[in-house]
Amino acid sequence: MPDQALPEGPSELGEVIRVLGRIFREAGVQMAALDARLLASHVCELSPEETIAKPRFMLSPEMMARIDAAAARRLAGEPVSRIIGQREFWGLPFSLSPHTLDPRPETELMVEAVLGYVREEGLSGSALRVLDLGTGSGCLLGAILSELPLSTGVGVDLSEEALCIARENSRRLGLLNRASFLCANWAGALSDASFDIIVCNPPYIGSLEIAELETEVKAFDPRLALDGGEDGFGAFGAIFAQVFSVVRTKGFLIFETGYRQAQAVREMMVKAALGTCGLEARVLVDLKGTERAVAGVRQSVDC
Repeated sequence: MPDQALPEGPSELGEVIRVLGRIFREAGVQMAALDARLLASHVCELSPEETIAKPRFMLSPEMMARIDAAAARRLAGEPVSRIIGQREFWGLPFSLSPHTLDPRPETELMVEAVLGYVREEGLSGSALRVLDLGTGSGCLLGAILSELPLSTGVGVDLSEEALCIARENSRRLGLLNRASFLCANWAGALSDASFDIIVCNPPYIGSLEIAELETEVKAFDPRLALDGGEDGFGAFGAIFAQVFSVVRTKGFLIFETGYRQAQAVREMMVKAALGTCGLEARVLVDLKGTERAVAGVRQSVDC
């Protein structure tokens, strides 16, 4: 901890959060006040709302020591979600591990797009089949299934350790009876299956660019979930070679893309579909105006 350390001994929660927020802010931590509250909430086993309602809650020396240790980790660049072992995504709690990507709020755009497609096609009351390629923590599959109570899904990942977390998250959300998980390299092991919705947040960072990322990403997200090969497009090529054999006619596909990749990914996607199916594809933009994803609808069985 820096010179402006937290007070020693029993202290009031509100004061600790205030001081910790100042320490984070002076260290250049983004969302300093929120991070301070989330760490204190975790250590005290209170909800963030309870920390606001109980500013005079007294922290024991043991709690203070744990907050001090957590603060040191945050100041070293570790994300709060990693420290507390959980990230909220689509309003749902998802446990994390060193083997899972830390879900970003921007990725919720993919859930919104899926639900928009379901509404537009009048499929809200249908039993749809969902495939999540590179499922990681299972956040995309879990969020979608939570909104589509008649649907089922499969989460695929190359990491058995990540799949253990995804299964546990599904169990905690009450979705395990509708979600199954498979250790495989993208869709190659699913040639006999077909899906109405396919979502994927693949690795799309160029191998040499990973060293230039923020510490929160390069030091704590698994490289398997980041490294998209030399040019960042390696995973897209591998997926597009497989995925059109498992998506149903009028099925919806959506892929998150990296910075300035979306137009190129769209072209790759359309080209890969030729000879297999007709495809209508478009680039999706987030609230900041950033091209965030590419979505497509399979138009026919044959071109």
